[in-house]
Amino acid sequence: MGLGDLVQKAVYLGIGVASYAGEKASEKLSELKVQVQKLADEMVERGEMTAEEARKFVDEMVNKAQQSPVESSTSEKPAEPRRIEITADDEEPAHPSSSQAEEMRRQVMELQEELRRLKKDKL
Repeated sequence: MGLGDLVQKAVYLGIGVASYAGEKASEKLSELKVQVQKLADEMVERGEMTAEEARKFVDEMVNKAQQSPVESSTSEKPAEPRRIEITADDEEPAHPSSSQAEEMRRQVMELQEELRRLKKDKL
């Protein structure tokens, strides 16, 4: 099997996958239209909307479903990039004071003791 055959098979596979995805999307869109139409018909029967409003509702829902995610999200404000602070290599990192360090050690020791006690209780 040559490289040309492999490339040809890869192209055919890509075309097949795209075709299958298109068929599935079309089926789902048809199912959605039927369900939205049923909902609109029920609302017209209950007097919650007119037939003209129902037709517009169905068309609007189908159009929204056909839009790609990129198109539908363009109205949203893009998120700002995360800010990164660059410091010089010669700057000293902030260290806790000795009293803060002692307090942290005490808390760690208390937690370790509680963990030992819980392990004993479990056994």
